[in-house]
Amino acid sequence: MDGRTTAGTLDAAQLGAELGDRATLVQFSTAFCQPCRATRRTLSEVAGMVEGVAHVEIDAEAHLTLVRSLGISRTPTVLVLDATGRVVRRAAGAPRTADVVAALGEAM
Repeated sequence: MDGRTTAGTLDAAQLGAELGDRATLVQFSTAFCQPCRATRRTLSEVAGMVEGVAHVEIDAEAHLTLVRSLGISRTPTVLVLDATGRVVRRAAGAPRTADVVAALGEAM
């Protein structure tokens, strides 16, 4: 995860899913994005290992207003949110499991 932060917060209404009790991994994907599949597996695995962490995948093409407001220019893009929905980390490309776990440490 590249460490860039994005100002602002996201809520359940914007995400179309509930936030995790401790943190949320938000993945912006597109249908034909091969790295998105690997990212989905990695984030789902981490969310399954860490109690209170949710993984939310958003179809970037179906949510263009949100994508534009967040300045997302490629998929996959992953945002790490703290319990309040504040974006604490952001990365583009398929992340490594160790990087996701480290980013969660900052969010919790």
